[in-house]
Amino acid sequence: MPRFPFPLVPIAFLTAIFYLNFVSRIILGPFLPVIVNELGLGHGAAGSLFVFVQIGYASGLLGSGFVSWRLTHRRTITLSSVAMGVAMLVLSQARTLGEIHACLVLVGTGAGLYLPTGIATITELVDERHWGKALALHELAPNLGFITAPLLAEALFAVLSWRGVLGVVGSGAILLGGCFARWGQGGTRRGEALRLATVRQVVREPSLWVMAWLFGMGVGASLGVYTMIPLFLVSEIGFSRETANTVTGFSRVVSLAMILVAGWIADRLGDRRALALALTLTGAIVLGLGAFTGPLITPVLILFQSASAVLFFPPAFAAVSRLFPGTRRHLAISLSTTVGSTVGAGVVPSAIGHLADAVSFSAALVLIGIVAMASPLLLVVGGRGAGRTRARA
Repeated sequence: MPRFPFPLVPIAFLTAIFYLNFVSRIILGPFLPVIVNELGLGHGAAGSLFVFVQIGYASGLLGSGFVSWRLTHRRTITLSSVAMGVAMLVLSQARTLGEIHACLVLVGTGAGLYLPTGIATITELVDERHWGKALALHELAPNLGFITAPLLAEALFAVLSWRGVLGVVGSGAILLGGCFARWGQGGTRRGEALRLATVRQVVREPSLWVMAWLFGMGVGASLGVYTMIPLFLVSEIGFSRETANTVTGFSRVVSLAMILVAGWIADRLGDRRALALALTLTGAIVLGLGAFTGPLITPVLILFQSASAVLFFPPAFAAVSRLFPGTRRHLAISLSTTVGSTVGAGVVPSAIGHLADAVSFSAALVLIGIVAMASPLLLVVGGRGAGRTRARA
């Protein structure tokens, strides 16, 4: 398929699929105060729910190459959306904690199939000169999810149980997957299965592990922190659940504008500098979120955190895409995002919850902020190739 300078409609379709993919993985966050009371969970156990999502997500990411090799990227995208939607419907009926854990793994597995194949489809459709902008547009999906997930949860919770809300999201994912199967564009190529020789080539690259850790910190300082913010606001700041979800949702509005700025920064500064800027700035704000708490300053810092966090992803995906050539690109994205998402969206919220039980939410946020701020040092000491792309004039 020939590349187009900027095929807006196909990218918008993929962005819509990515949106429901993302919402399905975070929709439990707004309901954590309710789930904690209903199931009698501590903060650590509540945060650990996201570990099960990430176990499945990691499996889906790693298996995405094999599935897309057999089915093509296009059919893999359809399978991802439909499978994830079915898992959400089953999750909405789960009654025991063990059943919920199993269903969360299935939700994560279906969701994990999408990202490598979605990125590969975009880079197939779009001229390389416009990858930064195309990937930035694609990143509108999680940022819209950040905004709308808590607001959607509160709106639907007025007429449905939290289980009913999960069912609505799952039904939407199935519908959108069917629409893509009929009208979607791109994704005609096949991915690359996890062959041992290819894996050995990719994992021997130091830049892969640098990017994997940077993804972990980028995801942790954004998604990992975000999923625990409603519980943090209710438990430590004293907000009601409704106020906590409203603050969490509306604080993300500014990220919609910032994601477009992120694409411009990635293309202008080059991936290396853009990555360092994003992680240092976001880490400093997360540190401040833990160090300075109160009913006025905390919402302001959450707003700043949402604005800075979106700067990371366009240069990160562009860096991995440039570091690894065509057939290895899919595998490199799978491996780096697998490690990164497992650390950032699984380990980080679980660690925040357990530290909150042992010390406080504030102490946990300070620690995450410090680690995120220190992470760009890897670009100097261990990432000779990572993010080393030419800034554009």
